[in-house]
Amino acid sequence: MPESIVPPLNKSKVLALIAWVILLAGYWWYTSANGLTPAQTVQILIDFVSDSPYGLLIYILIYMIRPVFLFPATLVTMAATYLYGPVRGIGYALIASNLSTLMAFLIGRFFGSAFLYNLEKNALVNQYADRLRKDGFQTTLILRFLFLPYDLVSYFSGFLNIDLRWFMLATVLGSIPGTISFGMLGASIEGDFASHSVTLDPLSLVISAVMFAVSIGLYRFVRYREKSVVDIG
Repeated sequence: MPESIVPPLNKSKVLALIAWVILLAGYWWYTSANGLTPAQTVQILIDFVSDSPYGLLIYILIYMIRPVFLFPATLVTMAATYLYGPVRGIGYALIASNLSTLMAFLIGRFFGSAFLYNLEKNALVNQYADRLRKDGFQTTLILRFLFLPYDLVSYFSGFLNIDLRWFMLATVLGSIPGTISFGMLGASIEGDFASHSVTLDPLSLVISAVMFAVSIGLYRFVRYREKSVVDIG
């Protein structure tokens, strides 16, 4: 795309971007100044949610805005099962994670192609951009099974303005094995979440590892089917 026709950011988008950068910088400055690791930040969330009668709602809202701060989704998923147990926790995490995905996608769509132009200069990024445009559902499914950075995929898909319905369906399906895997890892933790001396429940840990392997296996299966269709064609 010639540089002369790259859509510029309008005033509202520039202001939104500035606000986003200020929020992001402020959050990381605060955690750095107070020596808070991501795990310790999650422990603060756990303590706050545990003491509140609106704990579940607060948890979901925090998970929803998490992409704005680029906070690791895996830790917040683990917090759900640590708080609510493996069954309810995984259910809550699936709901919250998909709402956060929707938010990241819509943010990406809001900023649009002005960012995408610079990203697509990278050959690998350009390759996946073409794949997402041609087959948003299957490509998103593959990326979710592969555990690529959750928010990056969501923002990038929003930049590309791919079909939201297919993107969300692929995300819902593709995130199930990973959510169960990291959820069971959180459920395996016994003791303080942020402690260096936690003990882990062996059964939950095994289930977590199995679901991780299942996700990678599904990725390989989808890629194999994809190549088979191409060869037949």
